[in-house]
Amino acid sequence: MSITNTPTAATIDDAPLIGRTLARAFDDDPMMRWFFTDDASRATSLGRYFTTLFTRQYVRHCVCERTGAAAAFWVPPEARAKAVPDAETIAELVELLGDRAPLFRDTVEAAAEHAPQEPHWYLAVIGADPAAQGRGHGAALLRSGLAKADAEGLPAYLESSKPDNLSFYEHFGFTVRTELHLPEGGPVLWAMRRDPRRPAGV
Repeated sequence: MSITNTPTAATIDDAPLIGRTLARAFDDDPMMRWFFTDDASRATSLGRYFTTLFTRQYVRHCVCERTGAAAAFWVPPEARAKAVPDAETIAELVELLGDRAPLFRDTVEAAAEHAPQEPHWYLAVIGADPAAQGRGHGAALLRSGLAKADAEGLPAYLESSKPDNLSFYEHFGFTVRTELHLPEGGPVLWAMRRDPRRPAGV
């Protein structure tokens, strides 16, 4: 039986599925491997990390969609101020990250300095289970979010630390704006922007 790649709105009940899916998706991501250095515990840590962000932050304020094997969290401009971790979320992340927590904080702050000041749709997280790669799951979620940005005539923005993904995003109209070298010998983070494509008739 094939797993559907049609995007649907994610709900809090999807948290276990989304946590597992994104843990698999980001297992080889350079930035996640920099934050979670222990190979033996990384899968569990990533699952907790994404589940925490989803349940405490993104599902409450943002546009979260999933397919049968992928998930994406978008921050529309009106949710930007709300999509900031509260004290309890920060405490959970600090406990999870351990001695890597200061690096995480510095990375978030460094990335924020390069974010556009204009209204935009921010793709905070997107990932597909590697077992389902090549079946259109990530592309379907990306198209769905971009359609919402285009409907509002707004640009889209993302960051990627995985060089293999740059051409995928470029295919959808993103261009690299900044190469951000993360502190203390961390990986490169590519900041990418896509100009809006006005809906037909506008």
